[in-house]
Amino acid sequence: MTTLLQNALIINEGRSYTASLLIRDSLIAAIYEGEHSYPEALEREVDEVMDCSGLWLLPGCIDDQVHFREPGLTHKATIESESRAALAGGTTSFMEMPNTNPTTTTLEAWQWKMERAAESSWANYSFFFGGSNDNADELRRIDRRHTPGVKLFLGSSTGNMLVDDPKTLERIFGETDLVIAAHCEREEIIRANRQHYLDTVGAEGLDVRYHPLIRSEEACYRSSSEAVALATRLGSRLHILHISTARELSLFRNDLPLSEKRITAEACVHHLIFSDQDYERLGNRIKWNPAVKRLEDREALRGAVASGLIDVVATDHAPHLLSEKEGNCLTAASGGPLTQHALVAMLDLAAEGLFSRELVVERMAHAPARLFDVDRRGFVREGYFADLVLVDPKRPTLVTPASILSKCGWSPFEGHSFGHSIAATFVNGCCAWRGGELSQERPEAHALTFNH
Repeated sequence: MTTLLQNALIINEGRSYTASLLIRDSLIAAIYEGEHSYPEALEREVDEVMDCSGLWLLPGCIDDQVHFREPGLTHKATIESESRAALAGGTTSFMEMPNTNPTTTTLEAWQWKMERAAESSWANYSFFFGGSNDNADELRRIDRRHTPGVKLFLGSSTGNMLVDDPKTLERIFGETDLVIAAHCEREEIIRANRQHYLDTVGAEGLDVRYHPLIRSEEACYRSSSEAVALATRLGSRLHILHISTARELSLFRNDLPLSEKRITAEACVHHLIFSDQDYERLGNRIKWNPAVKRLEDREALRGAVASGLIDVVATDHAPHLLSEKEGNCLTAASGGPLTQHALVAMLDLAAEGLFSRELVVERMAHAPARLFDVDRRGFVREGYFADLVLVDPKRPTLVTPASILSKCGWSPFEGHSFGHSIAATFVNGCCAWRGGELSQERPEAHALTFNH
């Protein structure tokens, strides 16, 4: 199959320029810079010509943090349902987290996910291996070519995967040279805060506005700073997920290129969009761990994305049924769906002047590809896999229940209209999303390969 994408505005590696792009089978075969700059005969030779005038052509997003809930929690989501939602949002590759049921803390559980994704995923896939207090020996057996890294819950866990044994932490941080992706919140601080507010307010008064006070700035900073200190001492490759506070930004640096950093940081879309001022309007729909915090934190995180203190922007896509989101801040489930609207949300922030559209591509495609050393993805380059997104900058996206592809069936953005829309998404050269609809057949998704 050959496809010619004609006269798109390619946004890639810090540049925006008009070009046409030839897809042959699963790869980008050629890029012809300039308007109608390809050989005249090419239009007659290809299987399809797509006029992309007025559209932006981006590399597909690589989301380094999703929870697709399979196995064991498939009433919320499946690899199939959420990868379809990802494609609709311009994400062509994902790295899924291990807090499923059973947890992905054995090679058998990891292999099961890989086989399941090969059967059902609509996007390119990979799965983190989960660390625990008693599986350090398993880390030596990891399939390095197909595993992005080791996921650790440090200080607090949302899936009974807390790693708090000092000897185990020393072993993991000292022995593995894979990326250690860490969720950092200090459980003792959370527990003390919880008891304080139970004593002073009572359970009946603890609505979601208390969530960022219980899972506090101090809980985040204490755990993140301890992880950074351990990684610095042992020379580990540490990537701290979903930074949510301004204070934590002091732990990172932007005076080195990403390729030279040993300690990196990720921010998630919800921490860049929402603040504690939105709890009254959206309630538990924006309850995440770590919590959405103060407006000052949100503004600092936006600045850190622009400055390079934050390296990657991801989603922490973590669907629950709305019925599971009911209750007070102690009982309502934490997490929500984001993958379908992450890219358009970020492009809207760029349109507001917070950063450039080129930077959005850097943080959501280039940086995760570089950080995890993903083989031939994350860039619009000849010889790379044709994981591509066409964005219509003039066609809005209205979020309605009917338009939501995540199995949970809701979104914190319901009723909101984004200024951009995803016109088409290609996975390995196959157009899997176009004109607001998925393709009739599942595209050939690949297991991600890592060169680390």
